[in-house]
Amino acid sequence: MNIYDYTVKDGAGNDVSMDKYRGKVLLIVNTATKCGFTPQYKGLQSLYQKYQPQGFEILDFPCNQFASQAPGTNEEIANFCDITYKITFGQFSKIDVNGENEDPLYTYLKSQKGGVMGSKIKWNFTKFLVDRKGNVIERFAPTTTPEKIDAKVKALL
Repeated sequence: MNIYDYTVKDGAGNDVSMDKYRGKVLLIVNTATKCGFTPQYKGLQSLYQKYQPQGFEILDFPCNQFASQAPGTNEEIANFCDITYKITFGQFSKIDVNGENEDPLYTYLKSQKGGVMGSKIKWNFTKFLVDRKGNVIERFAPTTTPEKIDAKVKALL
């Protein structure tokens, strides 16, 4: 299996094959709208605007598993992100990233880059950088800002 074998749900609940992103550099992020790291949306949008024309995509997966910091429906989360941060990158349906109901994409990502806590996602805004061939290159802690990832994204493009 590789990253392109997975299917995720968009914000409206429709299936989206990860194969759609073949040949792109990806930053996959679990997010929350009521988190201390929520202002990272601004940096993510900046990174997206800077590199999207060169084949870069950000895939945003809201997650309510950490202190219930992503309350609301997919639509409410999307509206908040649009109004507050004007995000234009792909936002998907709310998922679990750990535990019994974790999304299979996250099971795969964690198997590729375990991180400091083993495979478990520590908190919101954990980021996975994927190259154009679908290889998971690096995992970043929630405290790693999008600005600190800029050079790594640029190098993969």
